[in-house]
Amino acid sequence: MRRSNARKAGSNKKSSATSAAAAADDDDDDQRRSTEADGDGDGDGRGMDPIKLQLRHSSRSTNLFSRNAKHPPRSNLCLLSSVLLALVLVLCYAFLSPRGLSIFARRRYAIVIDGGSTGTRMHVFSYGSGDGAAFDFGQDGLASLRVNPGLSAYAEDPGEAGASLAELVEFARRKVPREFWGETEVRLMATAGLRMLERRVQDQILDSCRKVLRVSGFQFQDEWASVITGSDEGVYAWVVANYALGALGGDPQDTTGIIELGGASAQVTFSSREPLPSEFSRTVKFGNITYNLYSHSFLQFGQIVAFESLKELLLSEEKNLDKCAYRQCYIGSTFTPKLQGRFLATENFFYTSKFFGLTQKAVLSDLMLAGEHFCGEDWSILKKRHHSINEEDLLRYCFSSAYIVAFLHDSLGIALNDDRIAFANQVGSVPLDWALGAFILQTTAAADAEKPNWPFAILINHSPILLSVVAILMISMLVSWTLSKWRKPQVKTIYDLEKGRYIVTRVNRC
Repeated sequence: MRRSNARKAGSNKKSSATSAAAAADDDDDDQRRSTEADGDGDGDGRGMDPIKLQLRHSSRSTNLFSRNAKHPPRSNLCLLSSVLLALVLVLCYAFLSPRGLSIFARRRYAIVIDGGSTGTRMHVFSYGSGDGAAFDFGQDGLASLRVNPGLSAYAEDPGEAGASLAELVEFARRKVPREFWGETEVRLMATAGLRMLERRVQDQILDSCRKVLRVSGFQFQDEWASVITGSDEGVYAWVVANYALGALGGDPQDTTGIIELGGASAQVTFSSREPLPSEFSRTVKFGNITYNLYSHSFLQFGQIVAFESLKELLLSEEKNLDKCAYRQCYIGSTFTPKLQGRFLATENFFYTSKFFGLTQKAVLSDLMLAGEHFCGEDWSILKKRHHSINEEDLLRYCFSSAYIVAFLHDSLGIALNDDRIAFANQVGSVPLDWALGAFILQTTAAADAEKPNWPFAILINHSPILLSVVAILMISMLVSWTLSKWRKPQVKTIYDLEKGRYIVTRVNRC
């Protein structure tokens, strides 16, 4: 019984194997018939080598999908056209639009308050962050307002000094858009008027001003309200003068010196080639050039203080004789090197020469003659002729003409016919105000500190238009690639082993 069942099982296995073999033979026959039907050789395709058939179809398929096409794909032409169009649009904008070259120049603002001896003046600067050293001090780039009296007038009541800034703060709020207030720095720099006061009084006046500036809405730190040295004031004046003349950043020997005559002090600053005592030597670096300057402030040699000192001296019998501690002294006991190069005489030098109707090219002998004629006229006639001028100020012009000649000729050694001195209050559209020089140095120093690595510096600082080119090109390429993928159907190539050829099928998009 067991042997019978075993034989029956074996018989069933053989039968299954036979059936499978038969089915396989039938499949082979079908495959051969399919291959013969699909072939493009002779007649019925009998005796054809299947390997040769595969190679032939493979060769055809390779040629069909070859990368060495005679014509570029449509998507590449579309991409190239987009790039060229973007370049044309950018170049047109750059050269036809007045703002084209500065489309990435973000506007910034800065405020400098000049705490002078006779008044307090606020300067509001507007400039582009990508403009480098090209500042605009015209109507759009500079707005100024002055209030009287100066901060030193509050010496008897220091707590009221801050209230004098209220009008200036409101002026700045109108000039600076509200969204820029928080990032706009405001700095107060007091000069000779406060330098002449006791340190305790200086601090009280500055503290009163700080309270107002802290709540102004602008960016402010307590140390930004200070009394600057006379040397700083002279250096700042020298910077703005040479910036306006186009000499800043060039050869030190081509620069122009500056001589200021303020109300309480006078400053002399110029590039000197001779060795200087350390207390009179200042170094200014602009770009890749370093300037070695002589800079000194002659406190109490300003026009107003000198006039008051003269009146006191005339009423007093005391005579003070100064002693020079250096080999070369021109003003009192202060070291002054020989003046080198050309000079601009500003502030009260300019205002006095303007009052007498002198031109910018007038020499000291012209001022001396005009002063002598003015001082020799009848006082009643002068008051009628200049009725719009305060009598005290009118009297001061007689003194000023003589004082300027004494200061420049007797003290600094400038010849009466020396044409190296020009009386000026601005160069072109740039006012010769030391506060502008302070702004220039602070802004350029901050820009140098924030400079990115050299590849980015080339893009941002030297050619802002390159940023727009790169941005538009990237957008154009992205759009072109997206369109080409959207318009061109996605396909997949496979090799059918049964049929012996390549088959191209379309792939559905997700």
